[in-house]
Amino acid sequence: MIKDNIMKLAGKVYVKFSGVAQEQTLRAKEEITVTDEMKQTLRQVAAEGAVLIKNNGILPLKKDAKVSLFGRVQYNWFYTGYGSGGDVNRPYAVNLIDGVRNCDQLVLNEHLAHKYENWCKENIINDAVWGMWPRFYPEMPVTDGDVLNASLVSDCAVVTIGRSSGEDRENALEKGSFYLTDEERRLLDKVSYRFEKTVVLLNIGSVIDLAWIEEYGDRIDAVIILWQGGMESGNAAADLLCGKANPCGKLTSTVSRNYADQPSAKDFGGKEYNNYTEDIYVGYRYFETFKKDAVLYPFGYGLSYTTFAHKCDSAVSTKDGFRFDVEITNTGEVKGKQAYQLYVKKPSVRLGNPHRELVAFGKTKLLSPGKSQMLKADVSLYQLASYDESGLTGNKSAYVIEKGEYAFYLGDDVRSAQKIFTYYQEETVVYSQLSQCLAPKKAFRVLNAIEGQRYCNADETNLKTRILDNMPKATPITGDRGYKLQDVKSGKVTMEDFVAQLSLDELEALTRGDYTMGSELGAPGNAAVYCGVLESLREKGIPAVTTSDGPSGIRLRASCSLILIGTLLACTFDTKAVKEVYSLVAEEMKEKGSDVLLAPGMNIHRNPLCGRNFEYYSEDPYLTGKIGAAAVTGIQAQGGSACPKHFACNNQELKRLVNDSRVSERALREIYLKGFEICIKESKPKNIMTSYNKVNGEWSYYNYDLVTSILRGEWGYEGCVMTDWWTKSGKSPLFPKVYDQAYRVRAQVDVLMPGGGRTGKRKPDGSLLKYVDNGGITLGEIQRSAKNILIFAMNSTAYKE
Repeated sequence: MIKDNIMKLAGKVYVKFSGVAQEQTLRAKEEITVTDEMKQTLRQVAAEGAVLIKNNGILPLKKDAKVSLFGRVQYNWFYTGYGSGGDVNRPYAVNLIDGVRNCDQLVLNEHLAHKYENWCKENIINDAVWGMWPRFYPEMPVTDGDVLNASLVSDCAVVTIGRSSGEDRENALEKGSFYLTDEERRLLDKVSYRFEKTVVLLNIGSVIDLAWIEEYGDRIDAVIILWQGGMESGNAAADLLCGKANPCGKLTSTVSRNYADQPSAKDFGGKEYNNYTEDIYVGYRYFETFKKDAVLYPFGYGLSYTTFAHKCDSAVSTKDGFRFDVEITNTGEVKGKQAYQLYVKKPSVRLGNPHRELVAFGKTKLLSPGKSQMLKADVSLYQLASYDESGLTGNKSAYVIEKGEYAFYLGDDVRSAQKIFTYYQEETVVYSQLSQCLAPKKAFRVLNAIEGQRYCNADETNLKTRILDNMPKATPITGDRGYKLQDVKSGKVTMEDFVAQLSLDELEALTRGDYTMGSELGAPGNAAVYCGVLESLREKGIPAVTTSDGPSGIRLRASCSLILIGTLLACTFDTKAVKEVYSLVAEEMKEKGSDVLLAPGMNIHRNPLCGRNFEYYSEDPYLTGKIGAAAVTGIQAQGGSACPKHFACNNQELKRLVNDSRVSERALREIYLKGFEICIKESKPKNIMTSYNKVNGEWSYYNYDLVTSILRGEWGYEGCVMTDWWTKSGKSPLFPKVYDQAYRVRAQVDVLMPGGGRTGKRKPDGSLLKYVDNGGITLGEIQRSAKNILIFAMNSTAYKE
């Protein structure tokens, strides 16, 4: 969401500073409650999501090793990304210096640490204003003498390099963002020259250029990507250095040798639109099919302090696909966890398919040396199907399983996975017949494994007919009959009868929030409140539902735990761990008064420069969907609601309010919508949030095919759909009297958030009710959205009997 640098929350003024909204007036000291379970879980998962890129045997460090820390982010740590998703009023935060101090296995070079601490306190970071946060922090000047003196009293040097990530701005192809600064290079040069043992820790929100690792060669002994691990970051980092924790994270996005090798490099950053010309060949799907040599570190890559062997014990067909028994054995000398990855190579007969697609993954428990664990991997027939948008197989607008060989590969990354099983499909069959939906307005050339390039299909549908053929019936307004929402809950009256008694003004109020952020109807510092925003609605038993920003914790005025960024969570390849983290967040939601957490972030890592990648999980839709489903399950464990976002194709922050993501129908279905589909079908989130951008010419919050035809029609979603905070004015090209809120409700985007414009006016804009049943929106459509909202409301944590 967009937030101004100065925000008015619940009638009090806040100013954004150092990533936390801080009250400018004195307030009573609040009780800060963080459970030991939360602390321990965040510390463990932050360590397990770290990715060990290189290790020549130096890690873990020996007991009582004396460590010299270099790099100012050892003190000025990046705990999370900037923006609404990470702006949590955290109770505490452990940086790297304090993490090493807390570790009883390591000895800190205190003289050097104090020098950094004092310099950082004198050279305070200016976090600037919204969308203009520093991408990196300038380094403390370090002389050759400083490094020499440190080397004489230390066993090892640890150099930390940090990068911010943030909403509403991209990372940049410049030093200090995607590339190392000259200062950082000089620091690495000096330290690696003087020290026999040098470790580099990367405290980053998203992938940066890592070509320098090869350039330094043996001068750098180990590299760990720590990502941004929340308030327990420093403790987790120290655990990894000393060996209390064994890194078991895996890359969720491919690291290429050069940015120019990225498949979206030429079609990213457009101010008006981006043609997704790489089509379905995103990330490793592109590299493994077309450009293997361009990969520095493949998708799924990550080392450990121990070694593992993978074996497929059996592969059998099931009613819906295949089941594999995967045995993983710790063949090394220390305890560790390991994730397996199972890929399929589909035949490339007519459609053209990537050489690898992730179809299953799982993670072991902590295995002692010599111990094994058997895990099951289920692959559905649906996962073997490809979408034929143009009828190349003779089955237009259908998921088909093409004739040919399906080969399965097992391993611990996409490149090293070995073939374990093959299946031959005798004939091409239709798995699911659909209809064309949300295709681009004009055809454009896209990448293809068979022809090199081909034109994607343009939209050929009659959307007006589709809308008119699926109009809901209205229930005549009866006036107030004394029904309460609890009467619906108990089965005394139907939802239709309850909704029939609502006036047009009450129906309008249900389809928006309480106008502004920080509503007085909810917990202080809330993102918005919706449902019971009028007194007359609350009198009918409709609760006021409080939302709070996520996903890196609960953004309220109250102190809440700052958890790991999305990318780090996904790097665990551990759905159980992700569910556990968010189950603990759910307990805090219940305690702090948040009914809906605006999380998880579900968009694809299409390009490494996207500023909001830190909130998102992966370049892979299957991994995204599974991790997202685990997050939703955790968030909703205490009865609250998750709200996956941003639906859909929010793959760029630049000009996100107006930018048009132009995507083939096949790429939409197989890549950009697939994660949402998996998440929604498996975890049933009670809410979902649309994105700011356009998808094939139409803003997502006005997009009938996106929300009604696909989300609700094809996937069967029955929950509530809300906008991201504030929308652009729009008018239907098909129905002249349908615009703005009527346009939105017609698409079945039920709730406008926060409910009003940026001026703070507490008044409807009039667009919803102006032409009701007079060539504009129909009463039935408004009542339909009211039902979607009320079904959620009476199953929310805000609802009271």
